[in-house]
This record gives sequence, structure tokens and C-alpha cells, in this order.
Amino acid sequence: MTGVRVTLKLATSLDGRIALADGTSQWITSSASRAKAHELRAAHDAIMVGVGTVLADDPLLTARTIPLPGRQPLRIVADSQGRTPLASKLMTSLNVGPVIIATAGSEAPALAAAGAAVWPCGNAIRMNVTEFLRRAASEGIRSILLEGGSHLGASFVRAGAVHELAWFRAPILIGGEGFSALGELGLTDLKSATRWRPVATERIGDDVLDTYVRFEQ
Repeated sequence: MTGVRVTLKLATSLDGRIALADGTSQWITSSASRAKAHELRAAHDAIMVGVGTVLADDPLLTARTIPLPGRQPLRIVADSQGRTPLASKLMTSLNVGPVIIATAGSEAPALAAAGAAVWPCGNAIRMNVTEFLRRAASEGIRSILLEGGSHLGASFVRAGAVHELAWFRAPILIGGEGFSALGELGLTDLKSATRWRPVATERIGDDVLDTYVRFEQ
């Protein structure tokens, strides 16, 4: 599709849940797993989340490794309507590194005036994954760590844009009332499901990190 390699990072219970029914999600995986996730951040050109994650968790999206990386990854928000709060940690930490707002076509003038780079990528409804990746490639981005949420991850999977899965699993069960790690993929038969090849498994305390790469057709 483009020259941008996308890794989807998931941090879930054994049954693939990312939060309780009331939205509680901190912390499912261990501090050691979170430290490993920061190493993953540092290894990518950019980190990307959906605006729902920004509104719910107010993340900073920096790589907090020891020692700190020489260069922080770019921070990208898929935000179709430009709803990222000006008072969010992302927008109040532009001195740490750039923030990119990928919209569905809105110029998001308030966010642009505050210092964010606004990329209109799509129609008036939602950000278009293919358009976004073309813009990212043109800007010299070669790797993106996709961290959430479930709808954003599903949109990249549906577009065939995810090359690798980094799946952290904690040894707990949450049940069907919890939030799923991935949104709807619109499958009508199992033959249409994307297949993944396991390439590595790492024990991190009681957690497990499984790495998969997509089978190329």
C-alpha cells in the first residue's frame, strides 16, 4: 500500500479485553510490560491513537525509556472532527515533540493555531487510512506504532495496513462484558479473515508478549 510499516500494539486480558464494562483499564498488564511498550514506542517513527483514547486517557504518548531516546517519536491522533482538547497533555507538551492531527477533512483551525500539524485525510465523515498513510510516507514516516483504540485498530486491519501485531497478554480474565481489543472487521466468512504468523514469544514476568506478522497473499 505504502512504504509505511504499521505495528498494532494490543495490551489485553487472556480473553482479549482491554477494559472493564465501566471503562477501567489501568492497569491490565504489568509495569514490566509497560516498560517494554515504551521500548516499542522508541523503535518507531510515530505513535498513533484515536481521539477516543485521547478523551478517555489523556495520554502523553512519549517513549519513556531508560535512558530516554535521542529523538521522541511523532505523536499522531486520528481525530476526524478535530476534537482533541487544547488542554490535553498532547497539546500542552508540543515542546517535547510535534503532534499531528489526522482529520476527515477538517482544517481544525484552533488546533493548528495552537501548534499542531493538521492533516486532512478523508471525507467529511471519517479519516481515510489509505490517504493518511500516503501523507505519512510523503512526510518521511516509515514506521507507526498503532496503540488504540479498538475502532482505529480495526480500521487499519480492514484496510490491510497492519503488518505486525505486538500482543501483550496479562493472566486475567475479564469476560464478555468487558471492552474488546478490536472493533468490527465486517467479515462475512472465515476465508476473508487476515491470517497472522507467530514469529516470537517473550515472557515478561507473568505477562506474555506474542509477535505476529501478516501472511502476505
